[in-house]
Amino acid sequence: MAQAGTQAPAGRYGRSADERADHRLKIIGVVLGALAVLGLGYYGFHSLTDRSLSGQVISYEAVDASAMRIHLEVRKGETTTGSCTVRALDTDHVEVGRKTVRYDQHRTQVDEVVTLRTTGRATAAELVGCSDS
Repeated sequence: MAQAGTQAPAGRYGRSADERADHRLKIIGVVLGALAVLGLGYYGFHSLTDRSLSGQVISYEAVDASAMRIHLEVRKGETTTGSCTVRALDTDHVEVGRKTVRYDQHRTQVDEVVTLRTTGRATAAELVGCSDS
C-alpha cells in the first residue's frame, strides 16, 4: 500500500495510458467544438447578410396629375432576389398609387427611377417595404 505523500509507480494500474487517452479525447473534443462553432457562425453570417434586402426613397417628384417619379435605392446581397413596394400619397395622405418592383440583378446596390401611375395628384412618396424571395 502506498503511503501518504507518495505516488504509485508510473505505468502501474494503467493510469498513464488512461491519462493520455483522456488528454487526446479532450483535444479532439475542443477542436471539433471549435469547428462546429465556426461553421455555424459562417452559415449564420452568410444567411443573414446575403439574403437581406433594404431600400429607401432618395427623391420623388410629381410628373403630372396622374404620375409620380420615384428614385429608389436598394441594397441587397449579390445573389439575393426580391421586391420593394412604393406608394404615392395625396395631400390628405390617401394612397393614390402603388407599385411593386422586382430586383433580380446580381449587384449589391441598385438605383432605379420608378414611374408610378396615380389616380390623383400625388404630393409624397414612401417605401412600403422590401422582401427577399
